[in-house]
This record gives sequence, C-alpha cells and structure tokens, in this order.
Amino acid sequence: MENNYEYKTKKQSIVFWISAPLVALFVLWGALSPGSLESFSNSALASTLSNFGWFYMLSTAFFIAFVLFLAISPFGKLRLGKPGERPEYKFYTWLGMLFSAGIGVGFVFWGVAEPALYFMDPHPNYIGSPDEVRASAGLRYAVFHWALHPWAIFSLVALTLAYVQFRKDQPALISSAFQPLIGDHTRGPIGKGIDVLAVLATSTGVATTFGLSALQISGGLSHLTDIPNVSLTHFIVIAIVTVLFIFSAASGVNKGIKILSTLNLTIAAILLIFMVIVGPTIFIFNGVVSTIGDYIYNVVHMSLDLNPFDDGAWLGANTIFFWAWHISWAPFMGIFIARISRGRTIREFVAGVLIVPSILAAIWFTAFGGTALNMIMDGNEQIGHLVQSNVEVALFVTLAELPLGFIMSILSILLILIFFITSADSASYVLAALSSDGSLDPKLIIKVVWGFLIAGTASVLLWSGGLEGLQTASIVAALPFAIIMVAMIFSLLMMMGRDMKAEQLWTVRKRTKKMKKEVHSEMYDKMKENMYDDVKEEVYDEIRGEVAEQVKEEVYEEFKEEVYDDFKEEVYDEIREEVYEEFKEKIYEDLRDDLGDQLNGDLDPPKDDSTSEKKDDKK
Repeated sequence: MENNYEYKTKKQSIVFWISAPLVALFVLWGALSPGSLESFSNSALASTLSNFGWFYMLSTAFFIAFVLFLAISPFGKLRLGKPGERPEYKFYTWLGMLFSAGIGVGFVFWGVAEPALYFMDPHPNYIGSPDEVRASAGLRYAVFHWALHPWAIFSLVALTLAYVQFRKDQPALISSAFQPLIGDHTRGPIGKGIDVLAVLATSTGVATTFGLSALQISGGLSHLTDIPNVSLTHFIVIAIVTVLFIFSAASGVNKGIKILSTLNLTIAAILLIFMVIVGPTIFIFNGVVSTIGDYIYNVVHMSLDLNPFDDGAWLGANTIFFWAWHISWAPFMGIFIARISRGRTIREFVAGVLIVPSILAAIWFTAFGGTALNMIMDGNEQIGHLVQSNVEVALFVTLAELPLGFIMSILSILLILIFFITSADSASYVLAALSSDGSLDPKLIIKVVWGFLIAGTASVLLWSGGLEGLQTASIVAALPFAIIMVAMIFSLLMMMGRDMKAEQLWTVRKRTKKMKKEVHSEMYDKMKENMYDDVKEEVYDEIRGEVAEQVKEEVYEEFKEEVYDDFKEEVYDEIREEVYEEFKEKIYEDLRDDLGDQLNGDLDPPKDDSTSEKKDDKK
C-alpha cells in the first residue's frame, strides 16, 4: 500500500537567479561560437584527465565501500524518515522510477554498443588478445561501468539528502547535507554556492543524457526509415521531447513520472525477455554467470587501474568519462531518488538502489551486448564497424538480425522516447527543487524553464562536438561536485553517529524500563510468597481462638445431628426398657392391690338383706 505525503510549494531562490543565467549564457556561447566552445572544452578535458583522473577512480571506489558499510553496519536500521513512516511507493513502482529517472537511457544506448566497442577497441591490457578474451573483457568492462560504481554514487547523494529531508526536516538541497560541518552557513553564501555548483553539474549531466537520447532516437529512425541522422534531426527530436515532457511535468511526480516509469519498466522487461528467448539463450545464460564472476573477481583491480605507463586515453574516453557522467548526474539522481525513497530503511534502500540495479545491469549488458558479440564472432562485421563509426545505431542493427526485429526496433524507439521524457521531467523537477529552496513541489513554470535550458545545452553540445562534446562537458563539470561528495561522507557520518547514539540511549532506556517492570513483577511475586508463609502463622494464631469457638459450635451442631440419627433407636430401646420395668412394677403393685382387695371381700361373712336395705335407706 502506498502512502501519500504532502509537500509545500516555494518560490525560486537566489540559486535560480544565478545558475539559470549562467546556463543560458553557456547555451548562447555554444550557439554563437561553437568552435571556441569546443576548443575550450578540449583544453579543460585534457587538464582534468591529467591532473584528476586518479581522484575520479579513487573516490568512486571509496563511495562503494562506504555505502556497503552503511548497509551492513548498525546504521542500516535507521529509517529515511520518522520512525513510524513507511515507503511512499511500492517496490516495483519504485524500481521503475529509479531506472526511468534517466539512467535507463544509458542502459538502452550502451547495452549493445559498449561490449562491442570494447571488443573492437579493447582496453590496453587486452590488445592483441584472442577474440574470446577480448569479448569477455568487453562484457566485464561494460558491466563495470554500469553496476556498483554509478549506483554507489547515486546512493551516497540520495541517502544523504533523504536523511536530512525526512529525518532532520531540512530543505531538499545539497547544502542541507553540510549542516553538521558548516552549521547555519548552509543558509548563507557558502550554502548557496554549493547549490549553484550542484545545479550546474546536474544541468550538464542531464544535457549529456538528452544528447545521447536524441542521437539514438535519430539513429533508430534513420535505420528504419529514410530520415537522415543529422544535427537537424537531433534538434527536432529534442524539441518534440521538450514539449511532451511539459505535459508530464504538469501532472507531477505522483502521476506523470509514476505512470511513465511503470510503463518504461514493463517495455524494458519485454525487450530483455525477447532478447534472452530469441537470441542465443544458452550463450546469454553462460555469459551472465561468467560475467558476474569475472566482475566480482576483478572489480577491485579495475576500480584502481589507472594504467600509469600508458597515456590513459582509453580510460579517459571510457571509464573516467562514465564516472564523471555519473557524478554529474548525482545531484539530480540523488534528489529524485531521495524524493521517492521516503520511509525506507538504509539497508532496504541500499539493496534496492545498489544491489538490484547492479544485477540487472549485468543481465542487461550480457543479454544485449553478448548477443551482438556472438554475431560479430560469427562473422557479422557490420555491427563492429557501425559501433566504431556510428555508435547510436548499434542496438537497431543487432535487432534487425533477429526475428521480429522491426517490431522490436519500434518498441525500442518508444522505450527511449519515454525514457527521454521521464528524464526531462525528472531533471526539470530536481533543478526546480534545487533552485526553489528545496521545495519538493516546485512551481511548474520553474520546471519548464529548466527543461528548455537543458534542451538548449544538449543542442549546443551536439552542435559543437557531437558525442565527444557531451563526454567532455560531463568530465569537466563533474569535478567540483566530486569534491563535494567526499565532504558529504563525513557530514553524513556525523549526523548518523549522533542519531545512532540517541537511538541507542533511547533503546537502553526502554530496555531498562522494561527490565525494571519485569524485576518489579518478579520480586513482587516472590516477596508475596515469602510474606504469605510468614504472615500465615501469625494470622493463624490470631484467628485460631476466634474461629475455634465458632467452628466448635458449628461442628457440635453438625455432630449432634449425625449422632442423633445414629443413637436415636438405641436410646429409644433403652428408654423403652426402663419405662417398661417401671410400668411393670407399678402395674404389678396395682394388680396386687386389686387382687388383694378382691380376695378379702370373698373371705368376709354374708349379711342379711334387711340390714342392707336399712343401710341403703339411711343413705
């Protein structure tokens, strides 16, 4: 069940009035003088790679270790919100929104292209190696660029922002994460400067994604139809998507992005299942297991491999570009993931944002890239040549070799288009939030303004340097924010450490209270039992006398009734015998007297009748 939370709408802040004009000036510069923009970008790129390539490699590896540490440590139990809050979105919808936020574009664009590209143009360590070795290395490096590292980058920023927003009630701003380090300065010029850097990095990273999406949609259309794959087509695609995203943005996160994200994930699942079933199924299954194993075995070496004895061109064009691109995406992905992850525990968050996407990345790149590599190794050289010259059509050329390839190509274009729309929607939402004092429900007009500025940035980058121009902008713009992310780790640890101590103290108090209650109950019962034995004798002696008389009377009456019934007949017989003897003697005496009288009368002489008559007359 999903929970709906309400968020306030705020006006745009000074961050908007600083960053938006800067981005507009950049767009104007690229439109009026694309040559000078390209020259400046190349110079900045060379300086960044030579001086800070090590920093990109080391910091991203450290981000993975830190995020995994949070998940397995006691910090993992902390919730991104108040203790009683629960997730706002269901797990499937949540995952769909994670991918549709924009990184899904990278999966679709590079799913076929990267493994094939690294097979044709391998890492310096694999130049001249057998085809099987280069194919395995190509899949491994493709998964390496899209598994743990990018999602650790996104997780770090998202965790920090979700924590300060929903647990600390701070605004949805990058500067809010530095409250423990700089205190109230987060609301001053230092905090605003951090937010401006985040906005500039985000706009550049999102513009790179816009450009990649436009390139791939244009490449797909040119492969399926007669539409030319030229700059004009790119601009038209960007313009159409910009108009479409406005409708999605007007619906808000809970409607537009949510619906399109679920649709996106469903279409992506259909494409993946199709590729597994119709493509070389056994090869894909074997490749997934083998690639995951190779990745786990070599991930530490690849993470710290700067190849100092080479010029570093391959790493700069590939690994460092991806790390920089992902870092430039971090403010955008971080704020958006934080917004949709409210109520989840840190452990649940890491599992959903770091582990699940990494596994899906391994499956996706092995399925699509492995199928393309299988075709190339079977003699289809067209895919290999196209990857090197026209990378955006690699997916469609591969699908064309499979049954139902045309239908799947159309479905892929639809998928990229929806990814494009949701990316624009999500990016405009995040940039509007950053430039509106962290409002999680920014004004529509601010989102629209940022949508147009991002579209303009993508257009001038394509106009001035194509794919290389997009890569260059990401690498250069991401460096300041990479430094900010390192500082963010220490700030997050300070906040979590304090909260963990507070929770432990609260837990100890709760347990102590519970133990006191249990001990009280146990002691009460025990003391009651002991006192019962002691008091029992005293009370017995006191009431014994009183009760004894009462009991004696009651027993006497009960005994009397029982004895009466038992001795009634016996007493009756005894009394009868006694009465009989008494009556017998009395009757004997009476009879004796009577008989004596009678005998005396019979012995007396008889008298004459005259004498008797005279006596009678006298009477």
